[in-house]
Amino acid sequence: MRLSEFRSKVQGSGFNVHAPKRATMLRRLSAMRQRGTVLFIALIVLVAMTLAGIAIMRSVDTATLIAGNLAFKQSTIQSSDNGVEQAYQWLIANRAVLANTNLGTGYYSSRPGAEPDWNDPLTWASAISLGADAAGNTTSYLIHRLCNCPDTPYNGTCATGTAQQCALTSASTTPPPPAQGDSYAVGAPGYLEDPKVFYRITVRTQGPRNTTSYVQSMVAIAL
Repeated sequence: MRLSEFRSKVQGSGFNVHAPKRATMLRRLSAMRQRGTVLFIALIVLVAMTLAGIAIMRSVDTATLIAGNLAFKQSTIQSSDNGVEQAYQWLIANRAVLANTNLGTGYYSSRPGAEPDWNDPLTWASAISLGADAAGNTTSYLIHRLCNCPDTPYNGTCATGTAQQCALTSASTTPPPPAQGDSYAVGAPGYLEDPKVFYRITVRTQGPRNTTSYVQSMVAIAL
C-alpha cells in the first residue's frame, strides 16, 4: 500500500495523528498550574508561620518585662522594711521629745486632718531620706503620732481647750500574772505596764523603672 493511500484511509477514518502530542501538552500545562497553586499555598503558610513567630517573640519579651518589674517591686518592698526599722529606732531614741513636732526629722506630733496624697511630692517635703541602697532603692519615711492635737502631751489639754485624744494602750492598775520564766514565789515583784502611744510610720521606696512602693506600720512606744 502506498503512503498516499494510507494517509487517505487514516484521514477518512477520523483518526488524528496529532492527538498524542496534544494530550502531552495538556498534561504539561496541568502540571504547571498545579505547581503554581502549591507555590501560592506555600507562600500563605510561610506568612502565617512568620506572623506566629513574631507573636511568640513579643509574648516572650512581654513576659520577661513583667517578671523584671515584679522583681523590682519586691525589692522596693524589702527595702521599705529598713525604713520602718530606722523610723522605729528614731522613736525609741527620742521618746522624751515626742510631744512636739519636728519637721526636720520627718516627725508630726498629731495625725493629719485629712489623709495625705502620698503620690504628691509635696507630701514628702519634710521626709527623712535614707539614701540609695545596694539595689538602687531610695527610701524615705514620715512619722505621725496618732493624737488629735499637735505639740501637746498625750494627757494634756489642746490649745482649743479640749482634752487631748490619742490612740494608746491603758496603763495597768494591777500587776499581770507571772509569765513564763518569772518567779512564782510569794512576794515576787510584779511590774505595772505603762501606757503606750501609737505612731504611724509611712515609708516610700523608689527604685529602678519608676517602681514605687508605700508601706505603713503601726508601732506603740511606752511613755
